[in-house]
Amino acid sequence: MNTPNIQLLFPTTWIDYQLLDSGDGQKLERYGKYTFVRPTPQAVWAPKLKKDRWNSANGIFKPEKQESGGNWVYPKPLEHDTWIMQYKGIKFNAFTANSRHMGVFPEQASHWDWITHQIESLKHPIHVLNLFGYTGIATLIAAKAGAQVTHVDASKKIVQIAQQNQVLSGLENKPIRWIVDDVFKFVQREARRNVQYDGLILDPPKFGRGTKGEVWEFFKLMPALLSSCKQILSRSPKFIVITAYAIQSSALSLYYGLEPFTQSLRGELSCGELALREESAGRILSMAIFTRWKTN
Repeated sequence: MNTPNIQLLFPTTWIDYQLLDSGDGQKLERYGKYTFVRPTPQAVWAPKLKKDRWNSANGIFKPEKQESGGNWVYPKPLEHDTWIMQYKGIKFNAFTANSRHMGVFPEQASHWDWITHQIESLKHPIHVLNLFGYTGIATLIAAKAGAQVTHVDASKKIVQIAQQNQVLSGLENKPIRWIVDDVFKFVQREARRNVQYDGLILDPPKFGRGTKGEVWEFFKLMPALLSSCKQILSRSPKFIVITAYAIQSSALSLYYGLEPFTQSLRGELSCGELALREESAGRILSMAIFTRWKTN
């Protein structure tokens, strides 16, 4: 059995986003023209920038004892509840959510560039499935590159935001199918319909609920989801990418979970961490684990 190489990927071409500094369990970030302070427990070192720079942030997220609980305070109030950001021509709304999220995961830009390359290198259109699609940036990236995309998320509100991002990006005419559904049930129905996809994008949460209260727990259901996804994979698949956040695991867990899935396919399987490099001291802050496969 081959020993996988652990890759460390971090974006280098963001204009609208910067990780300004990190430390003492927090990170200072710029989203467009606003700056924010959010928790990041892995930042066990001391901040590089002075306190007045941190104190000048527009918003600070104050966590509660619950893992995802908390609220925002605004030393410098925002002009609007949402504001527009962009990445390589894809425009989207950023916002401060009660879950501490901002409508975009900047470290995933490394995946977006990779997905763009996989699709643009082909001479024919492919069908891509984006599960747990959130605000749709990966969906729009894939559609802009030339793919037909099916986007699935259990939150109607989030899918509406993703559709708004489609309009902002001027991609209304691109072939995107927006689905509000429990991911597991949707994949099982697609398998019964014999629907097949050439590319898969999965960004499963640690915990979540479907449209009818279905409970998603990563470690319990991820193997079964992968098994169902195998049934909807085309005979000549092009790529698969899986990202996971906030779980007590490593990239190797994803790698070895996907390995049996791809053993019969000719291609390259890799894994690693998605990270951000801070502007202040150049330290690299790990944000998520991933595994991805591409055809030869």
